[in-house]
Amino acid sequence: MAPPDVPTSTPSPPDTGKRPWYRQLYFWVLTAIVTGVLTGWLWPSVGTGLEPVGTTFVAAIKMLITPIVFLTVVGGIGSVDSLGRVGRVGLKSLLYFQAGTLAALLVGLVAVNVFQPGAGVHAHPGDLQLQGDAREYVKSGEDQGWWHFLTDLVPDSAVGAFAEGNILQVIFFSVLFGVALKAVGPVGEPIVDGVHRLSAVVFKILHYVMLAAPVGAFGAMAFTIGNYGISTLTSLGRLIGLFYGTSAFFVIVVLGAVTAALRINIFRLLRYLREEFVLVLGTSSSESALPRLMTKLEGLGIRRDIVGLTVPTGYSFNLDGSSIYLSLAAVYIAQATDTPLGIGQQLGLLAVMILTSKGSGGITGAGFIALAATLSTVGTVPAAGIMLIFGIDKFMSECRALTNLAGNSVATLVVARWEKALDIAYVNGVLHTGKPRPRAEQKRESPPVPELRDV
Repeated sequence: MAPPDVPTSTPSPPDTGKRPWYRQLYFWVLTAIVTGVLTGWLWPSVGTGLEPVGTTFVAAIKMLITPIVFLTVVGGIGSVDSLGRVGRVGLKSLLYFQAGTLAALLVGLVAVNVFQPGAGVHAHPGDLQLQGDAREYVKSGEDQGWWHFLTDLVPDSAVGAFAEGNILQVIFFSVLFGVALKAVGPVGEPIVDGVHRLSAVVFKILHYVMLAAPVGAFGAMAFTIGNYGISTLTSLGRLIGLFYGTSAFFVIVVLGAVTAALRINIFRLLRYLREEFVLVLGTSSSESALPRLMTKLEGLGIRRDIVGLTVPTGYSFNLDGSSIYLSLAAVYIAQATDTPLGIGQQLGLLAVMILTSKGSGGITGAGFIALAATLSTVGTVPAAGIMLIFGIDKFMSECRALTNLAGNSVATLVVARWEKALDIAYVNGVLHTGKPRPRAEQKRESPPVPELRDV
């Protein structure tokens, strides 16, 4: 079976096979992370002062996310042969997202009940006072209903969605624009061609921004360690260790079982995406790797419309790491405050979390807002207990972002296979070599985009 056609306007993933290790992005980002940890540990005041370095790099990436999502979704829809296929891909994506979220919540629920990291803390809810950012996150959560992801779907204006960086709203507008573009027929063909050409420019800008990735990772990690300190890691080390261990179990065992069913090795997939994982680790933001992730997945031969619809939507609806965090954190707070929770009450929490976990990707404090919304809705666990874990949230956000990235990568493969648009032999060939193989049969529907190289 010949590999599926992919529009040549798609940037090629970095050609990691021809460059020495010291010129690859992941090496420099890892070096920057280690240097940042040492700087924040040995000179905390210097590390804290480097916060603008990390936030500026993440802001530069976020600047490009909405145009990349818009161009990818519109270009993908404009390139399909029927609008029915677009609707089919979207429906299958949402069905898989629901299953993935439920699995992640259940894994977290089982882990926190088995290991009980909050047992013996005996914190009194009346002694916990909400302060600073935590108070604002809880207030936002209390004002947020379970239906918020539906009411927030439609932006007040098309420009506002792009200005605020709301991925979910940008996807909504992009789908409408792409469908309308396809519906007008030949009139829209020049616009589709323009979208492909504009994508080349935007991805070239991304290439320039990515040159600063090691600097951004250094600043972000130095600030995290300098501001929160190494001691913060040890004070609640049991909870942090359980969260990281549970997330690793979910990725290797649960997602590994899914990829095994596709006849794909999960470890090879993780290795193929190692640069994206290292980037997320350094910046604590899964958004920083979104454009590169889409490029890498298209490099596996996955159709552009599938990648364009599944990956950005997954950043709002398929947050596996955030789901594990929600179930772990909620029950941990109950254990730490000696709040009894029966199986029925925990299942009730889980049902609410399925809804409150949606649509919050890319929002500052999204994990806390979703947790506060859950606790406020159920009412059985004191929301003030959030203060027990507020100090370590920055360290846990790293793991949330990494797990979310892995979950959305696997989701895209599943949807592509479900659409019968995944050449397993081709995918395994790419994963084995670490780079896409040349395809002579690839159509030249639009001008090719220069390769998105690392360094």
